[in-house]
Amino acid sequence: MWWASNVMAVPLSFDEAWQLVLKNNSGLAASQSGIIHASHLSDAAQALNLPQVTLQGSYTHLDKAVELDLMDLNPIASNKNNPLLSNPAVQQLIQGLGGSSAFVTAFTEQDLVTSSVQALWPLYAGGRIDAAQSIRQAQVDEAKQQYALKQQAAFETLTERYYGLVLARAAVGTRLSLERALAGHLLRAQKMESQGQIARVERLSAEAAYQQARTDTLAAQRQAEIAELALANLTQKSGGIEPGDGLFLHSQLPPVETFIQPMLASHPGLSLLQTKLTQADGLLTAEQGKRLPELFLFGNYALYEQDTLAAKMAPDWLVGVGVKVPLISRDGISDTTAAAVATQVQVKQLTAQLRQDLTLLTEKSWREADLAREQYQHLASTERLAQENVRLREKAFQQGLGTSLDVEDAQSRLAAVQTQRQAVAYQYVVCLARLLALSGQSAHFSQFQTQNRIEVAS
Repeated sequence: MWWASNVMAVPLSFDEAWQLVLKNNSGLAASQSGIIHASHLSDAAQALNLPQVTLQGSYTHLDKAVELDLMDLNPIASNKNNPLLSNPAVQQLIQGLGGSSAFVTAFTEQDLVTSSVQALWPLYAGGRIDAAQSIRQAQVDEAKQQYALKQQAAFETLTERYYGLVLARAAVGTRLSLERALAGHLLRAQKMESQGQIARVERLSAEAAYQQARTDTLAAQRQAEIAELALANLTQKSGGIEPGDGLFLHSQLPPVETFIQPMLASHPGLSLLQTKLTQADGLLTAEQGKRLPELFLFGNYALYEQDTLAAKMAPDWLVGVGVKVPLISRDGISDTTAAAVATQVQVKQLTAQLRQDLTLLTEKSWREADLAREQYQHLASTERLAQENVRLREKAFQQGLGTSLDVEDAQSRLAAVQTQRQAVAYQYVVCLARLLALSGQSAHFSQFQTQNRIEVAS
């Protein structure tokens, strides 16, 4: 039986259950990984301010080596028909120098091999670097708010399941009390039937009511087992679970403004939209920056050069400042900029709508909690009436002035009222937890559990 498995279980308080959820919940762990992922991307964006240094090497094969024939240069080239060049003495001198090939100078070889270190350092990129870094940081904040939203949802779920188990156990207790009461009534009916004080139908009615009570008790026990499984799944706690905290109420709720103002100031959903707005602002800045010039430093240092005239003429290193001005682009900057502005407007409208929705949800939850509190107090007189009715109906039955059905109905009404009081107490706790979660005050839940509380009988 479920109660036997929990006899030796160590009571688990709500705060302990919450710590287990924070430690073991896979959804929260996934959100934390999302924060780490976004943080690494944000750190990577900081490197955009640093210079880019690359080692470059190349091998190039030319169809022929690059050469220069001095005979092709002015003024010789323009005076090739000059009689002086046709003079035998001049021709003899040229042949003495090695022929016409002596005037050919090789600048490169046919196979070129080079290696160098190149550096590029952006000084100004139209604000796009700052925009990219701002977007990455906003994405970190977005991941944090996503985690906060999941944590808020997990807190509400834990409240529903933890106190749902408390309620289910209380329902079992109520059903067991009803079953015991009807068992006693059945014994009295059997004795009175044997003495001829009541008809057989009265005893059969008492027996049927008792059997129905046993069936209802078994159903309540199964519901309690399901509630325990749900809580164990959420907390990842093995073995039986025995809630250490019971249902509670307060004689008075704090004013609704106590929850609305903190909610508007700190709700993760609103903060999440703020990060979206920051990203939209960064996107707009980046799009507008495409129209602006870029300024950068560049440099090159040759590591290896072939022993050629071109290599000797080329400098070993160079540095400079460059500027890049966009004139005509096919990126559709005007439309992308307009899209970024539309995103800003969209986020602002969503923020305004969410503020209204959250305010309504907070007021609704506060009113539901206050209604549950009042219902619990009002049902106290109904429970006292039901108890008195049971006493009178049993007394009348024993005196032969009432029927077995009267006693059964009185017992059932008492059980129903007790169950109803426990249910509205559960509703109060769930609504209170939602209020605290919405307003970012979940950490204060333990104070509400202990301060000025009204204990709910289980």
